[in-house]
Amino acid sequence: MSAAPVEPSIWADQDSRSVRGARLLGSRVVTFCLVELQKLRHDRTELVTRAVQPVLWLVVFGETFSRIRAIPTGNVPYLDYLAPGIIAQSALFIAIFYGIQIIWERDAGILTKLLVTPTPRAALVTGKAFAAGIRALAQAVVVVVVAALLGVALTWNPLRLLGVVVVVVLGAAFFSCLSMTIAGIVLKRDRLMGIGQAITMPLFFASNALYPISLMPGWLQAISRFNPLSYEVEALRGLLIGTATNYWIDFTVLGVAAIAGILAAAALLGRLSRYGRPSQASQPDLTPAMRLPTGAQAKHSTTGWSRTSSRR
Repeated sequence: MSAAPVEPSIWADQDSRSVRGARLLGSRVVTFCLVELQKLRHDRTELVTRAVQPVLWLVVFGETFSRIRAIPTGNVPYLDYLAPGIIAQSALFIAIFYGIQIIWERDAGILTKLLVTPTPRAALVTGKAFAAGIRALAQAVVVVVVAALLGVALTWNPLRLLGVVVVVVLGAAFFSCLSMTIAGIVLKRDRLMGIGQAITMPLFFASNALYPISLMPGWLQAISRFNPLSYEVEALRGLLIGTATNYWIDFTVLGVAAIAGILAAAALLGRLSRYGRPSQASQPDLTPAMRLPTGAQAKHSTTGWSRTSSRR
């Protein structure tokens, strides 16, 4: 007698698992993106306040350096050269502090509730990363509108604008995952804010957002080659103003950086959720009179208080 073959059923089971995993990942990404859209809809003033800094870069810095012509950009006007860099900068400034929101969710107990669901941690981090991309897109729209009002010759090709959306989302996903990874290491909000402020401007100035890489000293050029922000700016310039670039390299670097950031943040998400979890063992140095009343002690203390009040 010959044994019945089982290999087709095994492959079918693996295929069904992969399909379920893809659907779960997609649903989590869509859910977190919708949550971010709801936040933006209920707090529209945030768009205005966050738009102040990129508008100042375009109006003040861009217009001034366009007049003095201190930075050679070839046949491209400096304001046109600067606009894609400011779009990438605005996305960076939003995403690099996204880990603060994760720490707030941990302190509020939301992160623990998310982790006990059957959703993989990578799916949670991916949803958060793409949600940061949605917020960065809203900021990018404001910068594009201001740049168009200033006379920047931007393209309005739908396919190129779709490419701009992908680039902004990938860049914001990487930097938000970098922020969540740092949050998983430092564990505290104030430490994360300090590190975020310390690395934001070096990332910005060590890219080609303000000036060509060829104008940098040799050591800074080497750093810029490893900076994902440089590839984001190159892709945005090629898509928006038509400068020459290698899209394959730009999109590959951004995609690989986003995947690496998601994996790193997912690996540290459990450590972040465990930090600061309240427990009875966390108060060993308190005297019985100083400890918070729980259970029967709380009932006893409440009864004693009520009796004291009635005597008064």
